Amino acid sequence: MSKFKVTFYPENKSVEVTKDTSILSAAISAGIYINSSCGGDGVCGRCKVLIKKGRVLSQSTGLLSEEEKDSGLRLACLTKVQGDAEVEIPQESRIDLQTAGGGYAELNPQVEEIQIKAWAGEKDFAYLPLTRKIYLELSPPGLDDKLSDLERIYRHLKQREKTPVLRTGISNIRGLGELLRSSDWKVTVTLVKRSGSTEITMIEPGNTSKRNFGFCFDIGTTTISGQLVDLNTKKQLGTKAAYNKQATFGSDIISRIIYAGKPEGMEKLHWAVTTGINEIIHGLTDGEKVDLNEVTSIACAGNTTMMHLLLRIAPTYLRREPYVPTANFLPVSRAIEAGIKINPHGILACSPGVASYVGGDVTAGILSCGLDEKKKLSLLIDIGTNGEIVLGNREFMVACAASAGPAFEGSGVTSGMRASAGAIEEVSIQPDSFDVSYRTIRDAKPRGICGSGYIDLLAALLKAGVLDKDGKIKALKHRRIRDGESGREFVIVFKDDSGWEADIVVNEADIDNLKRAKAAIYSGVSAMLRHMSLSLEDIEEIFIAGGFGTSLDIDSAVKIGLLPDLPKERFIFVGNSSLSGAQLMLLSDEAREKLVDIANKVTYFELSAEPAYMEEYMAALFFPHTDLSKFPSLKK
Repeated sequence: MSKFKVTFYPENKSVEVTKDTSILSAAISAGIYINSSCGGDGVCGRCKVLIKKGRVLSQSTGLLSEEEKDSGLRLACLTKVQGDAEVEIPQESRIDLQTAGGGYAELNPQVEEIQIKAWAGEKDFAYLPLTRKIYLELSPPGLDDKLSDLERIYRHLKQREKTPVLRTGISNIRGLGELLRSSDWKVTVTLVKRSGSTEITMIEPGNTSKRNFGFCFDIGTTTISGQLVDLNTKKQLGTKAAYNKQATFGSDIISRIIYAGKPEGMEKLHWAVTTGINEIIHGLTDGEKVDLNEVTSIACAGNTTMMHLLLRIAPTYLRREPYVPTANFLPVSRAIEAGIKINPHGILACSPGVASYVGGDVTAGILSCGLDEKKKLSLLIDIGTNGEIVLGNREFMVACAASAGPAFEGSGVTSGMRASAGAIEEVSIQPDSFDVSYRTIRDAKPRGICGSGYIDLLAALLKAGVLDKDGKIKALKHRRIRDGESGREFVIVFKDDSGWEADIVVNEADIDNLKRAKAAIYSGVSAMLRHMSLSLEDIEEIFIAGGFGTSLDIDSAVKIGLLPDLPKERFIFVGNSSLSGAQLMLLSDEAREKLVDIANKVTYFELSAEPAYMEEYMAALFFPHTDLSKFPSLKK
């Protein structure tokens, strides 16, 4: 099939596309982003472009005045390429990913490739991806077969797919007659199941079925992680992560909910998260030579606040008693409606949530580790900015959220960083000399400390006698111990040995943040067990989720009082269970139905309304705890 060259100005970028490709799709292939909030349906009128030269076919629309039409302006979504063309994009039609939403040029931390360590789980779900491409070779109409063009496609699909209910949007019907005839009745349809029926989201000329890709995302309060997946082979093509740029407007979700209520606050928070998502998408598609038009679906998991902000849903009432979200079960929608730049007809699905502070990241985590189907009483602890905890089995599930803060995700602490190359993840300290040994991710030069490194570091400082049990660094005479702006500090790596332009240190303010974070997690577990009249000894399995992967040292986590003092064989690492669950959602309709079932079964436990919680929290503000009987192995 012949291709035509489309050049966009003022970037002077060119791309080759097939006949009948929309100008909007061609621009996306060229990495140029045109405002099209309706997703290419021709109803918003924001994607105006100027056709300077070339052959195009444009459907008439009342959204353009006669003067605009006469000057050469057209709607990019309704203008099809018929030959080589030159197109100018006016400023008012542009989306600049660096500055969208107001001044984000300075909010662009490096998107890094990371290694997601995620437990595969114990159950295989039936493969049926969120979007599927089906190649059709249709018989043309004749005097003895006068079925309409659209019903001809439906008939073929019903025979092949045994799909009882089919539908599509008006944008796919416009121009369908010409598309079928120019492609010799050979087309590829993209299908998605939603609202109890199978929908055709896109019809393309020729056979494009071998190129179908999707993304799964864990949208965390501190970090956004994304994974590119080949929907035909289920192969993971790459994973990247970036700090959530919303952190500029507050490190915790309450601060962001408050900011969202300010003028333009919602729009800035929305663009902060979608800009991060788009950067990850571009980084992975560029690296794998995937055209953005070949990305047809996105599956997202995240806490309730993140999902509201992603979809521009006001989060106001999440923090007001009785703490009710606008929606826990979010409909499948167009990705472009959320500002995610993939194929204009690409689909976005979000994991269902449970309550204001137990969201789709928790249900995705439960799905990933299979807690809902276990006979054993199990505990899932997701250690992140919001420390989510789930207690239960196939008989019942209770969940709560403990506000741990971002310290264990490498944010809000002096030398903190995400778990990527150069992050210190293991630490030991000699008791007498205070010599420090450490291991970094990928054995790179140390640039900072990630969550597992901080847990190891605190345990090592306690063991070496540097740290008091209330979190104060002792006034010992040693070159590694000194007074700093945030209290006394301990130098882990001096500047000359680091891959950074400063010493890598931990100070008393950092330790205070880490102490509060570990106390929030442990006291959440304790309060929920007390409420359910259960004890730690009743728990047979503990799933540890978060960015730690398998690098978290259980002994260190117990020594600082983060995790309960139970036999090590009861702990199972599941890594980023939210991302794993999102991937299952992307690849399996059975998994998507299971997520809904999980969300309906989980009972939300409000810690702030539990009288025992504050008592448990205050008792846990100590290393490891004020009650050493809870840590019998340390007493020995």
